[in-house]
Amino acid sequence: MIEIRDLEKTYQMGEETVAALAGVSLTIERGENVAIVGPSGSGKSTLMNIVGGLDRPSRGTYRFDGEDVSHFDDNALADFRNRRIGFVFQSFQLLPRLSALQNVELPMIYAGKDKTERRARAERMLDRVGLGSRMGHRPTQMSGGQQQRVAIARALANSPDLLLADEPTGALDTQTGNDVMALFKALNAEGLTLVTVTHDVEVAAEADRRITFRDGLIVSDDKAGRP
Repeated sequence: MIEIRDLEKTYQMGEETVAALAGVSLTIERGENVAIVGPSGSGKSTLMNIVGGLDRPSRGTYRFDGEDVSHFDDNALADFRNRRIGFVFQSFQLLPRLSALQNVELPMIYAGKDKTERRARAERMLDRVGLGSRMGHRPTQMSGGQQQRVAIARALANSPDLLLADEPTGALDTQTGNDVMALFKALNAEGLTLVTVTHDVEVAAEADRRITFRDGLIVSDDKAGRP
């Protein structure tokens, strides 16, 4: 699904050029459950932003199902993000004035789906994450774990090929975090490709493959059960 070759990302900080990615190459197959780990500033979040179409590489190529995403214009990139990628963030990023149902509907509004279709889909997704009884509640009326489940339902709204999760349990207590990871594993078992960026070794241990970054480079790539 994902093919990255010699990917570089540099930023200019005053007179200094900082390399967030220094020539990264990797592939991720459809259906994999991958954790990307490493210290702050190692490049893992930069990679996730490029894979999700939120940023562009300075050099190198990124192909998604054979399409060269690194050369998409702004409109094509926005369409790619909306159709192909689901995002889950540590801070949930829900709109506080909207209900859970309305938050989940948002990506489908941008995708041009009609009201009846998006309402039915949003209800199914909230049922899927165990929040069928909380559809009319706003984020401020929900616990952190419930808000993260709404965010997951929103990420699934347009039936993405890839779910990207950035520190998805970072703002949650241990048990709630375990519940969210169990939901991720169930989604992956149904065929959804999952890439999680995390500092949490227990979260990373739930993945089938762990890619470790340091100083903008991959320093290890381990699959569970592989010698």
